[in-house]
Amino acid sequence: MIRAGEAEALKPMMGTWHSLIRISRPDPVQVVAEWVVNADSPWFSGHFPGNPILPGIAQLGMVLDAIQEFGHRECRVSEIKKVRFKQMIRPNDAITIMATCRGQSPTSYSFRVMVKGQVACTGLLIAEESSVLFRGAGSWQDHTTNGGKE
Repeated sequence: MIRAGEAEALKPMMGTWHSLIRISRPDPVQVVAEWVVNADSPWFSGHFPGNPILPGIAQLGMVLDAIQEFGHRECRVSEIKKVRFKQMIRPNDAITIMATCRGQSPTSYSFRVMVKGQVACTGLLIAEESSVLFRGAGSWQDHTTNGGKE
């Protein structure tokens, strides 16, 4: 499990090592983002010489970026749970990230990282904030941990 302080270590490289191709919202609680990590990314330097693969922490950073693009820009990672790495991601692979806000807790996101049509990583990301903004059908909606009820 990665806690908030540990997740901050990946921030210096965010946005400088991967390119967003497209992002969409198939429904109000889901984001789908397509990314590419260039072969010259510093993540591949030394991981591993002659056989470069994208480290798991970089994949988790991309999940956080997708959630922030989704409208939860100020979120910080509180926890990451149930993470499973199943496929290697190589330089220049097209990566699809699907993150879905879980109904019972709007600050929790289940996610899947896909490469070449196969699941590369799955897990659950829990954000630090109690209020999340989603871009709904033409308007912003505030969803809180109590479902918006007083």
